[in-house]
Amino acid sequence: IIGCFGGGSNFGGICFPFMRHSIKEGKKTRYIAAEPASCPKLTRGHFQYDFGDEAGYTPLLPMFTLGHNFAPANIHAGGLRYHGAGSIVSQLLKDGLVEAQSLPQTETLAAGILFAKTEGIIPAPESTHAIAAAIREAMQAKEEGTPKTILFNLSGNGVIDLYAYEQYLAGALKDYAPGDAEIAKTVSRLEQLI
Repeated sequence: IIGCFGGGSNFGGICFPFMRHSIKEGKKTRYIAAEPASCPKLTRGHFQYDFGDEAGYTPLLPMFTLGHNFAPANIHAGGLRYHGAGSIVSQLLKDGLVEAQSLPQTETLAAGILFAKTEGIIPAPESTHAIAAAIREAMQAKEEGTPKTILFNLSGNGVIDLYAYEQYLAGALKDYAPGDAEIAKTVSRLEQLI
């Protein structure tokens, strides 16, 4: 089961109803949070207390975070640019009940175009992260010759995001992933505050 991941609401909304079967009944289901490579709080962030807002006014919350001062790249999936992960999803990842993948912007928009061509729906850039992760899972299953049921959440349409697709088709979009030094800088500033 796959959901795009910014702070956790989309991912939690699709996964949590099924997760009780895994926890209580031992059902073997994988839960994959698909986040942008430019804001990889689950795949490269630190599990620690952080503020839920950039200004530092909220109470400190346990989360996977890049630091509340982290300034992610300007990507088209703007809803996925949040610096931290919700506390519940963070704990589930820490406990090994969910997993995360970070995906580059160009792969996700290519997945969105493929989805539009095959399904007739233009997905929002946020949703294309889940679509790209689902395509990865389907291709892996095909290579392994293993049947697999894949559920992903299409959380929005992209009719107001056509500029992102236009830029992708023109070759104007670039992938970006923050370096370790950039992440360490914002996380170390956080540690000094706490």
